[in-house]
Amino acid sequence: MIVLTRTVLPVLLLGSLLTGCATHSDGTAPLNQRTWPICSLIGGLVGGGLGAIESGAWAAGGAALGILSGGLICYAQDGDEDGDGVFDRRDSCPDTPANTPVDHRGCAVPQYPASVTPEPAQSEVITLSDAGDVLFAFNQSDLTPTAKSQLDALMSKFEDAGVVSIKVVGHTDSVGSDAYNQALSERRASSVAEYLISQGVAPNKVTSEGKGESQPIADNETDAGRAKNRRVELHINR
Repeated sequence: MIVLTRTVLPVLLLGSLLTGCATHSDGTAPLNQRTWPICSLIGGLVGGGLGAIESGAWAAGGAALGILSGGLICYAQDGDEDGDGVFDRRDSCPDTPANTPVDHRGCAVPQYPASVTPEPAQSEVITLSDAGDVLFAFNQSDLTPTAKSQLDALMSKFEDAGVVSIKVVGHTDSVGSDAYNQALSERRASSVAEYLISQGVAPNKVTSEGKGESQPIADNETDAGRAKNRRVELHINR
């Protein structure tokens, strides 16, 4: 019975060593490349035990052989202890936290915030024209009292905190030369912009430009059409 025990026990220990060192690619085995010192220790115990079966003189040699063999067996294994998909042999960052994206070296990939697409600006166009009340005297750029009154009624809209910018665009009818009408439309747009600023609208929000007679919205062959074309557009962006 004693002989049987001395024979079976080392064999069982050797089987345990081989099972522990046969690590899987997912790194779930308890012994692998990184734990080769433990394998050497177990190998030494197993080798010494196997040598002792023959005689006491064999125990030391068997232990030495077991230390060497156990360490080499486990060191030859290629596990993935941190579970990042990169084997330990090639893993330059072996302790990567779980669920961390890694590169081919097993190191965390830098994460950048996703780019945010800005929402398109909401634009509103308010048109004031001579089709209602005259905004400017003939060939003049000074605002009439009626024009100022119309702008005053809209001032709360212009001063709203959500307004990013206001572009004032001046237009004329086709009476006169192109060059003259272009200059007149610029002066009229500038006059409106200056009035808005004088009433409290932030200067950095207001711009102006003239389009002359280039963008008619009605027939310039009639008085009614020309009155519609003599206009100022206020483009409000939020």
